[in-house]
Amino acid sequence: MPDFRIGGRLNVRRLGFGAMHLPTEAGPARAGAIAVARRAVELGVTLIDTAHLYGGGANEELLAEALHPYPDELLITTKVGVARTGPGGEWRLDARPEILRDQVDQALRRLRVERIELLQLHRVDPETPLADQLGTLRELQSAGKIGLLGLSEVTVDELARARELVEIVSVQNRYSVLDREHEPVLRACAAAGIAFLPWRPVAPAAAGGAEIAAVAGEVGATSAQVALAWLLARSPVVLPIPGTGRITHLEENVAAAGLELPPEHLRRLDALGQLSGVVKERVVGD
Repeated sequence: MPDFRIGGRLNVRRLGFGAMHLPTEAGPARAGAIAVARRAVELGVTLIDTAHLYGGGANEELLAEALHPYPDELLITTKVGVARTGPGGEWRLDARPEILRDQVDQALRRLRVERIELLQLHRVDPETPLADQLGTLRELQSAGKIGLLGLSEVTVDELARARELVEIVSVQNRYSVLDREHEPVLRACAAAGIAFLPWRPVAPAAAGGAEIAAVAGEVGATSAQVALAWLLARSPVVLPIPGTGRITHLEENVAAAGLELPPEHLRRLDALGQLSGVVKERVVGD
């Protein structure tokens, strides 16, 4: 499995795991989730993504229960900036400094670590100045509570403005072979050497799904594996983080790291970008 060094410092294998779908309630479902997390590490996954939003920190606690003490090569990244501070206690974007500080402290406790090696801002809060949001995270970074900083669901302009304030080493945006709305962001990351972590990397069957299935049949793989292999070939900065609550799906996803799609199949999949109005040029080398 190919590697990538996030921020020039954190070496991870490029196919990671998104923990959002792991159930956290007590009982057999939780035991199964712990087994999935442990199996991911057994299979060589070294990048696991979670967030405060996932159960209000319950997902972080689950990963700590499953994997602590962590292997030296394992990177668990989490996200902050969404809180139950709406008028009725509902989740909303909230990256006020006091919220960010509290969520980082909670993450440190739940993950049982002294520093979060990679922390991402879950969303840019439009009601809080960006300088206040990133300035707070920079202060926590200086205090040793955070190693490196990333963003999630940002535009090219937001990424550029953020990079004027702090060093950004990763971006986590929705992206897949059938969903390329954030192609410009990927290109900006590729140009700057910033890790691009696509969430929802295995798109549900939709327009273009038949073509993916056809390619899968021709190369002897599943559609999910083809979708992930396409992402890995898209640019060396792409680090997909497919999520699942089932070991069989996990094993299928991880096996995609060994699938190399022939150039003709890549061209056919590239062309699916036209379905969402995206040009089909390769990102590699941009």
